[in-house]
Amino acid sequence: MSRVDPPTGIIPDRRQTDVKSLLRAYAELVRLPNVFTAVADIALGWLCATAAGASLSDWPLFILLALASACLYSSGMVWNDFFDVAQDQNERPSRPIPSGRVSRKSAAIFAVVLQVLGVTFAVAAALFAEQARWSSPLVGLALASAIILYDAWLKHTFAGPIAMGSCRFLNILLGLSIADSEMIPWSSRIYLAAIVGIYITGVTWFARTEAKTSSRTALKSAAIVMLAALLLTLAVPKVVVPSTPSILFPYLLVGMGLLIAFPIAAAINVPAPAQVQKAIKRCLLGLVVLDAILASAVAGTAGLLILLFLLPVMYLGRWIYST
Repeated sequence: MSRVDPPTGIIPDRRQTDVKSLLRAYAELVRLPNVFTAVADIALGWLCATAAGASLSDWPLFILLALASACLYSSGMVWNDFFDVAQDQNERPSRPIPSGRVSRKSAAIFAVVLQVLGVTFAVAAALFAEQARWSSPLVGLALASAIILYDAWLKHTFAGPIAMGSCRFLNILLGLSIADSEMIPWSSRIYLAAIVGIYITGVTWFARTEAKTSSRTALKSAAIVMLAALLLTLAVPKVVVPSTPSILFPYLLVGMGLLIAFPIAAAINVPAPAQVQKAIKRCLLGLVVLDAILASAVAGTAGLLILLFLLPVMYLGRWIYST
């Protein structure tokens, strides 16, 4: 019997399944839900800049920096799995690279492309600005370098959490590069970036042994670091210039503390992987909330718009593993 070709325009179900499987594998590789937490950092910078006098017509600048941040963050997630393939074969064999759904070579090429795109978008943002702000590409290059440094060498050392916190520190500075130095002083930028950097240092420390039973002492120490970040947030309306805090600011900060406190306490009480990973997911959601709180402390109630980034984080997180 001769083979009967499918009708023109109809793709065999198997081919559709293969494409969907490949797209899902790459979505898992970059931990797609978490990408929106990086974009929330850029939104913080944009809202702070507009509160300081930047024009709302600068929104294409926000888009370019958001794309730069998303690409650089995604490259970091890919490099993470590229360098951790041996560990993942034992602890997470279902991850895209050890499971064979994405080859290690393809992952490396994908990571390089993402980093090049990230820096290119940062350069484009600098060129788009009315007065070229070369802090954007400089911070973008520093962030790309910090990502490689963390994933390739520092992740499994005592400096790993600090290195990861430094990446978020630079991502906040990338968002704040929307404003020129006359709008938002560097001292204010560094203070805002340091809060997020310290918070992520704590989250990274908390997550270091998430695939196995964690040390209660380590979890408690990491929780203290996160608490320190929230305490520093209290001073934002006084330290950051200019700032017009929302009346909701202190209540939001208390709500943020409660949001992460309960799962953290549960994980410390029972430091099994399931409990620790549940706490980490809540802390990652808390990062978007922290960005919104910082924005509300500087730009008023408009800062709460950042909470909209929780929608894709939570929706995609139902299907795609994010820790």
